[in-house]
Parts: sequence; structure tokens; C-alpha cells
Amino acid sequence: MDYLACVKKRIEEIVRRSGVPEDPGHSVNTLEWLLRLDPAADEALRIAALGHDIERAWESRRIQKRDYPDFDSFKAAHAANSAEIIKEIMDECGASPALSADVHRLVGLHETGGSRRADLLKEADSLSFFQHNLPFYYLRHDRRTVLRRCRWGYERLSPRGRSLVARFAYADPSVAALVKEVLQG
Repeated sequence: MDYLACVKKRIEEIVRRSGVPEDPGHSVNTLEWLLRLDPAADEALRIAALGHDIERAWESRRIQKRDYPDFDSFKAAHAANSAEIIKEIMDECGASPALSADVHRLVGLHETGGSRRADLLKEADSLSFFQHNLPFYYLRHDRRTVLRRCRWGYERLSPRGRSLVARFAYADPSVAALVKEVLQG
């Protein structure tokens, strides 16, 4: 098995075991958004899109929001932890040190961006949250928490991303109303 097939298989195995029901679909949906935004996205970006939230699926290594003073600190720790896990997988599967380091860096920046490629990953992740994750998230949290999370996610989006979210349709009218509230500021 080549290293790329090994990496994809390991990510898929781990994410499929996640206790967060939207994780397997979010992994794939983030990659789909990445490729819509940039059909020529390189291998490192594609791997990072699939594995950016891997720490959420690895129960024994998953960080807890309650252990951090605020949401941004939690998200930074989540990104750093996911980056470490994905680097270990890359190394175990025999990826080149340069590719492994690149994926590690991208996953570590997926919540904040900071370069053209990291911003692209952040955008794909954010779009996937609104398109795929939000209906699941809404079922687990109170409206105030969901509204705060949506506002945080919406602020991360580029103007293009915001216009895409404005076109999303939701089966649940409560979710649709919440997103409308976010869009109206």
C-alpha cells in the first residue's frame, strides 16, 4: 500500500469511529468544499481537509472545551492536537518529511488561517460546518450556544463564503431561522 492510500485509510478508520455523528461526513464534505474552491488543490491540502478534525474522533486524545478559558483557546488547542495526530499518521505511513510537515502546518492553522492555503482550508471547513454539521450541532446544544458558534464561524468566512452560506437550505425551519439571524447580523 502506498503512503497516500495508507494515510487516507487511517484517517477514515479513525473518523468513522468518532462519537460525534457528523464527523465522517464533515471530513469528506470539507474535502469536497476545498475542491470546489480550488479544483487544483495540492496533496497536502487534500489530506489536511480530510484529517483536520481528527482529534475529535480519537476519544483517548480528544481535548475538552471545559478545559480552556474561551472558545478561541479551545479551537487553537484542537487544531494543534489534530496537527500532531495527523503528523504521526503521515510518518507511520511513510510520507515524506516535507509533506508530513506541510500537512501538520496546514492542520495546525485550519481554525485561524494565515496563508493562502491555510485560509482556503479554513474556508472549506467553515462552509462544511454550515452545510453539513449545523443540523447535528443544533440537536446537541441550546439555541444560544448554536447562535454563538454560528456567528463565530460566519465571521471566519470570506465575502464569497458568506454569499455561499446565504444560499444554503435547511430542512429544519429552526436552523434556517437561526442562520437567517446570523446573516442579518
